[in-house]
Amino acid sequence: MSEAAIEVRGLRKSYGDFEAVRGIDFEVRRGDVFGLLGPNGAGKTTTVEILEGYRERSAGDVSVLGLDPGKRSRTFRAQVGIVLQSTGIYRHIRVREAVAHFASLYPHHRDVDEVIALTGLQGKENALARTLSGGQLRRLDLALALIGDPELIFLDEPTTGFDPAARRAAWDTIRSLKQLGKTVLLTTHYLDEAQELADRVAIIKDGRIAIEGAPSTLTANAGTAPYMVAYRNGSGGLVEHRTDDPTTLLHELTGAALARGDRLEALTVTRPTLEDVYLELTAEASEEPVLDEEPPARGRRGRRRR
Repeated sequence: MSEAAIEVRGLRKSYGDFEAVRGIDFEVRRGDVFGLLGPNGAGKTTTVEILEGYRERSAGDVSVLGLDPGKRSRTFRAQVGIVLQSTGIYRHIRVREAVAHFASLYPHHRDVDEVIALTGLQGKENALARTLSGGQLRRLDLALALIGDPELIFLDEPTTGFDPAARRAAWDTIRSLKQLGKTVLLTTHYLDEAQELADRVAIIKDGRIAIEGAPSTLTANAGTAPYMVAYRNGSGGLVEHRTDDPTTLLHELTGAALARGDRLEALTVTRPTLEDVYLELTAEASEEPVLDEEPPARGRRGRRRR
């Protein structure tokens, strides 16, 4: 068995004269959480839809769990769980009924109550879908994606609309999936989420991979100086210095302040975050218009929201 859950080589997707994905390559190891990041219109959603089997590629080689997702075989669908950006479910079905119904569609599903607990829906088992909050509906989306005990889970903006407590609970669920040996491909606009959860990330810009690697490596190798020293001067103004050597700079700043009889208020030393790297890479994002793509084929759980 290959160590890679996903292998992408030379992937391209064109819509007429517009090339949305321009020859990208990346690999997702089994058991990893992989973050696929990028601004709207960069080709991220198109790439994910090809991996899920919702769109046909124009060129390139794609392998998901050793299978061609474009063929959407029964074996492929049984091993993949998908949380779309937006889904629809019958409003008058109860939570446990929905999860149990989806369980019946798979040959080797997880225990219904276990999945309800894993996704934080305890106490809502008998609630109608129409009574659930937005965050609870997203948890139900996740439960329906997990009930088939998939090897690979696609999480497309899974915490959009969550309050901070619900986001943290969702992070714990994703960590639990990793502990179970599952592979997760995560797309998110929350860069702290990717930095917290992902083993590796790839940032797409203008249909190409701009950078790829572990978040810690990317932030350590950021184009700007790796440390930011900031403080407020006597008049309350914010002063910032970027430096490769914070120890020497702090010695100079504090020595000068002591000599003047001043204080360096709110003194901080920070390193670049994944968000800093992302913003630097995408600051000059392409001005090409975002293509209004045709909607993907209707899946078993809804239609992706653009």
